[in-house]
Amino acid sequence: MKTRYALLLSLSLATAAHADETAELWTAKCKSCHGTDGRAQTPLGKKEAIVDMSQPAWQAAQTDADIREFIAEGSSRNRKMKAYKDKLTPQQIDSLVAYIRTLKKG
Repeated sequence: MKTRYALLLSLSLATAAHADETAELWTAKCKSCHGTDGRAQTPLGKKEAIVDMSQPAWQAAQTDADIREFIAEGSSRNRKMKAYKDKLTPQQIDSLVAYIRTLKKG
């Protein structure tokens, strides 16, 4: 019983640490344009007319592969969205995709 509890506790702590790392990554790489909540209501987000990623319609229209590609390759719609494939690991990109999915309104 103690072994199961210890395993569950360690998994919970690992998951929390991973979530914290992803939030820190978002803050460092994405927040200045996309904002804390993905709505892009930052000065740069407004200036560049960056899409509100919290909108259910946007979330439904984008596959995880689409989002992964935007992060890795940059955006053809907005050249200021640079490619991160050489700056982030595939695991970090995947964690950002999952984080973006949590921004959905409603």
